Amino acid sequence: MFDKYCNEIDALTSFEKKDILNAKFELYSNKNMKIFYAPHNEIVNGNAKVFIVGITPGWTQTCIAYKTAHDGLKEGLNHEVIKRECKRNSRFAGSMRKNLISMLDELNLNERLHISSCSELFESQDELLHTTSMIPYPVFISGKNYTGSNPKILDSEILESYIREYFYKEVAKLPNVLIIPLGKAVEEVLEMMISEKLIRKEQCLLGFPHPSGANAHRKRQFEENKENLLKIIEEFFKEK
Repeated sequence: MFDKYCNEIDALTSFEKKDILNAKFELYSNKNMKIFYAPHNEIVNGNAKVFIVGITPGWTQTCIAYKTAHDGLKEGLNHEVIKRECKRNSRFAGSMRKNLISMLDELNLNERLHISSCSELFESQDELLHTTSMIPYPVFISGKNYTGSNPKILDSEILESYIREYFYKEVAKLPNVLIIPLGKAVEEVLEMMISEKLIRKEQCLLGFPHPSGANAHRKRQFEENKENLLKIIEEFFKEK
């Protein structure tokens, strides 16, 4: 959809919510839910060994992606290059990325991938990583970032349709990756896909805490699940 929206992105002169979260970029709207276009979930890294999955891009990610796309268009870059840069710059930006790297290193994932730290997945070794959101475009409920509840993804016809249209197709392109879900809402969808035999339970790091700083239970959840998470990673890479 980047080609459809690139002229509007090119014409932007500022990147406030009012400039982006408006009718020009709106994909869906009902009484309290709105979905908008964002340019950073349109490519799949077919060489990835690790697949990190969030729920939906938040405003911070969305804003970074728009700025990156705008700059790329002004520089006259190829659209595929721009989409790659949008993904690279915006994925799990801020403290979430720091927490994510810390937990993955503690689970020795870096050693399994033969890198010094999982920070390299976001830098020099990003060919090993694919990231996406189950719903690829930002969803807002009453103006706030959608968190996976009220409504739950699988209780919403529109949200489930986005998953089946976009996420299922991404998963099909990456049949042998380690899937790391960020949060319970993502896990619930993966568990449904396991029951549908679309993915294997052994390739899913179920029980991994959401790395958001807003998750007050993150450290406790990690310690409680750490032994099992280590076992999943060990068994997954033993097969390779």
